[in-house]
Amino acid sequence: MAPRCSVLVLALAAALSVAVAYDPLDPNGNITIKWDIMSWTPDGYVAVVTINNFQMYRQIMAPGWTVGWTWAKREVIWSMVGAQATEQGDCSRFKANIPHCCKRTPTIVDLLPGVPYNQQIANCCRGGVISAYGQDPAAAVAAFQVSVGQAGTTNRTVKVPKNFTLHGPGPGYTCGPAKIVPSTVFLTPDRRRKTQALMTWNVTCTYSQHLASKYPSCCVSFSSFYNDTIVPCAKCACGCEHKTCVQGDSKRLAVTGKHEHAHAAAARGHRDKEAPLLQCTTHMCPVRVHWHVKLNYKEYWRAKIAITNFNYHMNYTQWTLVAQHPNLDNITEVFSFDYKPVVAYGSINDTAMFYGLKYFNDHLMQAGPYGNVQSEVLMRKDASTFTFRQGWAFPRKVYFNGDECQMPPPDAYPYLPNSALPAAAASSLGAAVAAVVVLLVMIVA
Repeated sequence: MAPRCSVLVLALAAALSVAVAYDPLDPNGNITIKWDIMSWTPDGYVAVVTINNFQMYRQIMAPGWTVGWTWAKREVIWSMVGAQATEQGDCSRFKANIPHCCKRTPTIVDLLPGVPYNQQIANCCRGGVISAYGQDPAAAVAAFQVSVGQAGTTNRTVKVPKNFTLHGPGPGYTCGPAKIVPSTVFLTPDRRRKTQALMTWNVTCTYSQHLASKYPSCCVSFSSFYNDTIVPCAKCACGCEHKTCVQGDSKRLAVTGKHEHAHAAAARGHRDKEAPLLQCTTHMCPVRVHWHVKLNYKEYWRAKIAITNFNYHMNYTQWTLVAQHPNLDNITEVFSFDYKPVVAYGSINDTAMFYGLKYFNDHLMQAGPYGNVQSEVLMRKDASTFTFRQGWAFPRKVYFNGDECQMPPPDAYPYLPNSALPAAAASSLGAAVAAVVVLLVMIVA
């Protein structure tokens, strides 16, 4: 009986580990790390490692990605192009040529922009920043070249690394084992000849918000034109434990030097991740998304979206916002943001990804007078489903930078007063009543 219970517990744990990394709005989203052996060397091989971000709306921000693994044998890294190991390790057994890294568990990071050309390859040297695939597919990739020694020199003797890890830039990613796959095929620049890698293996990494953080990183608030109530983010929506906050007083920030330090850190783009310094709020979230039902027309309605940053130590470059709402399948116009539909399930088109216009508002600054971006969305009504009742006009889910935001409780949504009657309907009813009265008077006369 005990062995059977153990098997059931292990199966349940495996199922939960898979489910916790599943995003229903991006079910196929993952990061794939591909190794292509391009040539053999006297004691190993030269490989090009490509990191492909197939997540529709989750990017890797500064200070960028970090990739690690464990060598299967006693391999060393002789040299690298487009990236570097963070530590060299103990290379004392080598007398002449000293390897780039001798650690059995190397940690690799991207190079910063502006490095000499002889240290670059295609898709490298962006400081570890990788765009979301749905936002900018061409920039959703990173690559580096690695020369491995003391390894196998044939397909049969090469041992693939194990225990892959990925930080992007913080925790949350879980990587599976490396799997040998058919060799990658390449086209020559003139596209008249095909070549292929000598050997290829893939590693798939998936993201779990629950592994990344105990609490959400954003919250949502609501308001509407038909109700004076503003529904705020829930108290301590992102957790109030062990968080440092200051009042939004620029003088105090200047005295402590925090504001200037935040600007300097953002400019340097260094890899040391600073602890958040939040503006004091009841919700204590780094980011708040506000959805305001603004106007009602005969055939259209308009919502305003505002994103506010409350973190003095973080700005968000190439941010993304995802909202799920049944009327997002009929967007007429989006003001000040770019927009793409997110269609994960065939013909169901109820999810939209919004992001900033390049060089205009694609950079959400840290907390302060410029720490917000906003836009409006005009949607055409579907007469069979549209209503302002029971909170229908508000989104079902909201994600910021790939993390799901804490929503207000459903019973707190701005409600449509029972006595409320739209002005157009009221005027139409009044005109109809007046016409009937006039007709009756004429008949009686």
